[in-house]
Amino acid sequence: MNLERLSQQLLATIPTLQSMLTPINKDQVRWRPAPEKWSILDVINHLADEERVDFRQRLDLTLHHPEQDWPGINPDVAVKDPRYKNRSLQEALDDFIAERHRSLQWLDSLGSPDWNQAHVHARFGLMCAGELMAAWVAHDLLHLRQLIRLKWEYLATQTEPFGLDYAGSW
Repeated sequence: MNLERLSQQLLATIPTLQSMLTPINKDQVRWRPAPEKWSILDVINHLADEERVDFRQRLDLTLHHPEQDWPGINPDVAVKDPRYKNRSLQEALDDFIAERHRSLQWLDSLGSPDWNQAHVHARFGLMCAGELMAAWVAHDLLHLRQLIRLKWEYLATQTEPFGLDYAGSW
């Protein structure tokens, strides 16, 4: 596993998000395709939280204290937190960027970690540090895809009665 390459991919998420989210109007930031679905703002807040309480912290525990329980997280509950709704998109993005830089500095300090070091997760079973690191990068990609989908679905509401079929389909 090439930590430098994976770190570069994590770093690349920052300008990708900045580009995807500029320009974007205020209505679109908080728009949800359905009440139970996430908004663009929810996704960006979630990414900041994941830096703080999920990947960095859990990878650190797996590498250095694999016997310790991981802290609990519940993203679906977190998106209902008023803190998520009361922030501007720029505040949420700035939070994510600051946390991502902290993560990258921490990753840079690891040197040559033992990617086979493992933690037993209640749901996923034995999880190696390498799997967690790979999942971190993949998590970014899943949410970038989610943001693109949100932008597509919002565009569809703004161009009615004209459809988007000619563009192609998911």
